[in-house]
Amino acid sequence: MNTQRELLIEQRVANEAKSPLVAYLLLIFLWGFGVHRMYLGRWMSGLLMLAIWAVGWLLTPVLIGWPAVGFVAIWCVIDLFLIPGMIAADREDIRRRLR
Repeated sequence: MNTQRELLIEQRVANEAKSPLVAYLLLIFLWGFGVHRMYLGRWMSGLLMLAIWAVGWLLTPVLIGWPAVGFVAIWCVIDLFLIPGMIAADREDIRRRLR
């Protein structure tokens, strides 16, 4: 009976967990908007990324926005490597909630 319960939990985890493909597509196509972080449940950092990105682009005509745009671009490159860990943490949260 315990094995069956574990199988049901793993099936729910597979159904409820965020998709790595969707997260990567959001990151690649919407880059600095932070939508990939919001999709993965990290709303505050996603909104912070969006705010820095928007302010940076608004200030680029006076040349002081480029550091902000560069910061978010580097943050996005780092997120390319962090997404698998974020998804693993999401799966662990689902497992913890279901047990």
